[in-house]
Amino acid sequence: MNNKNLKIYFDCGSSKIRAGVFNGDDKEGSFYYESKFFEDDSNLEKEIKKIIGSLEKDTNEYIDSINLMLDSPKILSIGISVSRKLNGSSLKETSIKFLAQEAKQQILKYYPNHDIAHIIINNYKIDGVDYSYLPDEIKCNFISLDVFFICLPSNLVLYFKNIFSKSNISVDQIICSSYAKSINYKDNLNLTGYTSFIDVGFNKTSITSYFNDKILSWEGLSIGGNNITKDISKILAIDLKKSEDLKLNFNQNNITLTNNFSFEMLQKIIFSRTEEILELSTKSIKSNLFTTSEFNIVLMGDGSKILDNQYTNQIDFSKDINFLEETTKDICQSGFNLVTRLNKQEVIVVPKKKTKQGFFEKLFHFFK
Repeated sequence: MNNKNLKIYFDCGSSKIRAGVFNGDDKEGSFYYESKFFEDDSNLEKEIKKIIGSLEKDTNEYIDSINLMLDSPKILSIGISVSRKLNGSSLKETSIKFLAQEAKQQILKYYPNHDIAHIIINNYKIDGVDYSYLPDEIKCNFISLDVFFICLPSNLVLYFKNIFSKSNISVDQIICSSYAKSINYKDNLNLTGYTSFIDVGFNKTSITSYFNDKILSWEGLSIGGNNITKDISKILAIDLKKSEDLKLNFNQNNITLTNNFSFEMLQKIIFSRTEEILELSTKSIKSNLFTTSEFNIVLMGDGSKILDNQYTNQIDFSKDINFLEETTKDICQSGFNLVTRLNKQEVIVVPKKKTKQGFFEKLFHFFK
């Protein structure tokens, strides 16, 4: 495999590590890795090193850089507007660059403990007219941009960078996993209108909402599949490992029950916490969408795997749910597609180590 074309994506979750290897645009030549499940981060570094070893062995290449996919309830999503008077001049790329840089500097100034992962221009307002994308040639008196930022906690980013640094591996691009997955699935499923993706992880739930191609909000909740495991452990008085096994095998016929509890009791525990997660997510969606219109809900993530479409109608929940089952391939390809596909709304965040190139030489790839 040609190392120049080798692109590595690591999705580092709270209970599992996944990795995808892509050789240029040859998706048929891609392959994937997945760690064992772990309940705490004491085994996280060990699992990452295992995958790095397997990756280098299978590719016969020394890996020196990766793209890092992360998620956290402490991620911030921030929307700001910046504007500029042009007094009838032609709208040029330099004006947009100036405004985007101004917006970025404001985020860096007021949120010093977060790293910018994604910069999305949601709207161009030119002399009072809204545009989803920048018109090719236009003169105007006034322009404003609505810019949406997704920022990860700096300490979280640094924590993983240090782990990979021990293996002499640098991080090229930081990616918000739930955002990358939602935009990939939305495009693949051709979803339009108001759509919200609820990504239930081990210790968090992420909600990403769109109207057509425009991202409206991202919010993280500090509740996930591990809360269901803890509920089972507490109510049934069993250890966490046994509780996790019961949860993961909930919809299988081979689960072992005792005289202390029934399948119906286990189902009630799981459904009660799941309903709470869905209600909290819906409350978040409604507060961020500012609309009374109907919206689609797509449920995904490892924390949602205890359910599938045969159980969604048994949950006491007011809205229809579309269950999306993911694979390691789906997750890693979401990161790959986000970075490699042309997205006219998103601005590339240049890695700091690439200092020889000017900021705007790579920042505004969508003008090319």
